[in-house]
Amino acid sequence: MQFSESWLRQYVNPSLDSNALGHAMTMAGLEVEEQHSVAPPFTKIVVAQILSAEQHPDADRLRVCKVDAGTGQELQIVCGAPNARAGIKIPCAMVGAELPPAEAGGKPFMIKVGKLRGVESQGMLCSGRELGLGDDHEGILELPADAPVGEDIRQYLNLDDQIFVIKLTPNKADCLSLMGMAREVSAITGAALCAPKWTPVNVSIQDKLNVTVESTDLCGRFAGRVIRGVNPKAKTPDWIIQRLCNAGQRSISPLVDLSNYVMLEMGQPTHVFDIDKLTGDISVRWAKPGETLELLNGQTVTLQGPDSAGKLQDAGVVADQSGPVALAGIMGGNHCAVTDDTKNIYVEAAYWQPSAIQGRARRFNFSTDAAHRFERGVDPQNAANCLEYLTALIVEVCGGQVGPIDDQVLAIPERKPVKMRLARAEKVIGIPLTQEVVADVFKRLGFEFKQEGGAFVVTPPSYRFDIEIEEDLIEEVARMYGFENIPDVPPVSSLKMSAKAEAKRGVHLLRQRLALQGYQEAVNFGFTDLESEQRLAAATEKDVIAVLNPIASQYGVMRSNLWGGLLGNLKSSLNRGAGRVRLFETGRVFKRDASVQEEAGKVAGFHQPQQLGGLAYGSFVPEQWASADRAVDFFDVKGDLERVLDPLQFTTEAAVHPALHPGRSAQIQLVTPAGKQNIGWIGELHPGLQQAYELPQAPVLFEMDLEAIRNLGIPQPEELSKFPAVQRDLAVVVKQAVSAQTLLDAMNAKKQTLVKAIELFDEFKPKAGSSSMADDEKSLAFRVTLLNPQETLQDAQIEAVMTALLSALEKNCAARLR
Repeated sequence: MQFSESWLRQYVNPSLDSNALGHAMTMAGLEVEEQHSVAPPFTKIVVAQILSAEQHPDADRLRVCKVDAGTGQELQIVCGAPNARAGIKIPCAMVGAELPPAEAGGKPFMIKVGKLRGVESQGMLCSGRELGLGDDHEGILELPADAPVGEDIRQYLNLDDQIFVIKLTPNKADCLSLMGMAREVSAITGAALCAPKWTPVNVSIQDKLNVTVESTDLCGRFAGRVIRGVNPKAKTPDWIIQRLCNAGQRSISPLVDLSNYVMLEMGQPTHVFDIDKLTGDISVRWAKPGETLELLNGQTVTLQGPDSAGKLQDAGVVADQSGPVALAGIMGGNHCAVTDDTKNIYVEAAYWQPSAIQGRARRFNFSTDAAHRFERGVDPQNAANCLEYLTALIVEVCGGQVGPIDDQVLAIPERKPVKMRLARAEKVIGIPLTQEVVADVFKRLGFEFKQEGGAFVVTPPSYRFDIEIEEDLIEEVARMYGFENIPDVPPVSSLKMSAKAEAKRGVHLLRQRLALQGYQEAVNFGFTDLESEQRLAAATEKDVIAVLNPIASQYGVMRSNLWGGLLGNLKSSLNRGAGRVRLFETGRVFKRDASVQEEAGKVAGFHQPQQLGGLAYGSFVPEQWASADRAVDFFDVKGDLERVLDPLQFTTEAAVHPALHPGRSAQIQLVTPAGKQNIGWIGELHPGLQQAYELPQAPVLFEMDLEAIRNLGIPQPEELSKFPAVQRDLAVVVKQAVSAQTLLDAMNAKKQTLVKAIELFDEFKPKAGSSSMADDEKSLAFRVTLLNPQETLQDAQIEAVMTALLSALEKNCAARLR
């Protein structure tokens, strides 16, 4: 919102200077983003009159002007402006004047006595651009005929007037007008508010245009009137042009200028139709399929109507019998725009439902001041009043005969009372408040209220769409109290250090261990795109959790695993030249689960576990001379996880996952006293997905339940044995289809108390026909560590244990001693 200080002070004039006024507005939540004078600094430029303008003897485009600048003697100034002529009044820079620099950061331009083509020039006649008043430099700036010669141009044009640019928050729609800002300044400073005054125009004709509002969910109030015999070529008053310019608007034509002026001053957008270009009666409705409209900006848009279910309502229109003539609440159509030939007009002021306007302009790739206001909420009670104001201005400037107002009030929103507890306000703001202080705030804001014990029941005004809940009223109290008046008091609380959980390790430790293995942490959104989710989780439309209002199309669904983001990170790293990548991430994933009930931190019907995921890509170690280069594989990553999860033990069991290679993937099973628990997956990326992601090599992926790997249990101390441990090797022959883990499980199941560890240290697969083993057999060698903490182990004890282990393998795995 941009406006001049003088315009604001016409309606509220607090006893504050410009800087103090800007500070007061900022401290009340109306942030002054920019404050500057109408024109940049310059000196010694006065109002002057050209007495004569003769052709330069040696230049076709220059004129030698005699100028009266109020000094008592004529000045001779050479000027190249095409509009330089005798009799007009213009700004004249005297000798010694400093003009604003031509470019930002440049030095001021000093005027000196000089010669142009041999003719002395004693000053300079200025254009608007040279004074910093716009980009017009085609000719010198012409001033009104009654401008006093010799008066400082800054004083005459009020160029020291301050321009305020306010950065409004989206909820402050009531401040998108001069009157709205004046109301706020009056409430902040206590200065009296003076509303604009005008005399309603007498109705002189009875002409009316029939308007039918077909959709009240589009338009809640529609007011309009016919005005005949206007003069569209009349000149817009200079003071209105100046105010529009100071508000960042350019002058177009008197009818358009006056409509824009009322919008800026009162906050009510209006529209003026050329009634002679309309066909029949007017209807306000939603667009029908296939309808098009050429807008005032020259853009032709195709308007979409209801879908097959009758629910989609893309754009509202004002239409005559031939079709749409305006895009409701956004922009008028070019077909019925006012021109210099317009004689009869129809002026409308409506209340468009905010929900019917929101997002429509952006959908057509443009924005307008009207849409900006209507989608936030315009005072529905002020439409007819603003129409009267605009009518008075049009008749004053352009003349005309006025018809009666046709005001249809259909669906104006009801302002429901809001209750604010004084104790709650004190707690939220953090300051002591009295009923008198709060009552004074509401009176200054113009709120109707009543007191009920320790609470205030407030009925918001029709223009305050942002007052809906108790916190909104608390915010108003804080704003009017003054944010800078709220003392800075550090919070005081008795803090109790909680003991570190012995049975659970922190996530930071797991992060640190992964970093020590060469992995880098990634942080991704909890959202992903639908295609990746369906690829990696084989999810159906029913399984996918869609985001209702995604920030972008690639974040349209909630992720059910961490791999989508990590693969995106990998692809990005490869595009930037990385050849070896190790990544991990900790975060929540989201899955549907009807068994989940509503409680603290949980949403009914959805399971949101914390996961730890990662990937490895490229060579298994950085390139070096001491080891041969090879690609990272399943077992390299499994080894990384063993070091990260220590002292927890886990096994892997071959299984199929839709995102992983069918023959190179496995479930991760955590070994616990109660048995094995599935906690995640590990494996190479599926070849189809490798091709989809355009990866030269398949990365190895893993993902685990974070909560499961954090639980360590209470540490159990053990006394160091005074007796030596004994190691024995056990080599057996089994079918190649039998995994080493199966043999380990069979031996561990015997629960031999003297066995402390069993480790696989060798695997041998014979070549065809070159061994006593069959082609489908293999040899596995295990190292068994035995220890008796009470005494030295005897050979008989050792043999008994080894025999029991071999017997378990022979019985459960069809193994034989090699």
